[in-house]
Amino acid sequence: MHDISLTVNGQSYERRVESRLLLSDFLRHELGLSGTHVGCEHGVCGACTILFDGQPIRSCLTFAVQANGHSLATVEGLAKSQSELHPLQEAFWEAHGLQCGFCTAGILMTLVPFLQENPDPSENEIREAISGNLCRCTGYQHIVDAVKLAAEKMK
Repeated sequence: MHDISLTVNGQSYERRVESRLLLSDFLRHELGLSGTHVGCEHGVCGACTILFDGQPIRSCLTFAVQANGHSLATVEGLAKSQSELHPLQEAFWEAHGLQCGFCTAGILMTLVPFLQENPDPSENEIREAISGNLCRCTGYQHIVDAVKLAAEKMK
């Protein structure tokens, strides 16, 4: 067992965890943050993507002990409040960028730093940015449209 201390969505946590506990399972089962989805458990689908010190990572490939001393952000931390969505979330809703929603949290967390680094992306740049996130429902065009709309909103 290991004692860890970390910040998730601006809130500090201290927990005792097993060495083998995956970060995705820690977030979902220990902290109750079920927006981080577990799809393939091999790092391929991107559904478990979170921000680790501001950079997107696959939480299903990371152990909870590796997050000790770090700052994490999950989809639950995107909206400013329950009544005010993040511009990306608004754009996904407005442009129909989601269907079943399983992949959406991982895509959103992938796109947050992407749009910070590239505030006026081309369609090809958007498609490259989300190429590590699998969606079985949308065909991606509405997701691309939502990212373009979000970029406009964030200007």
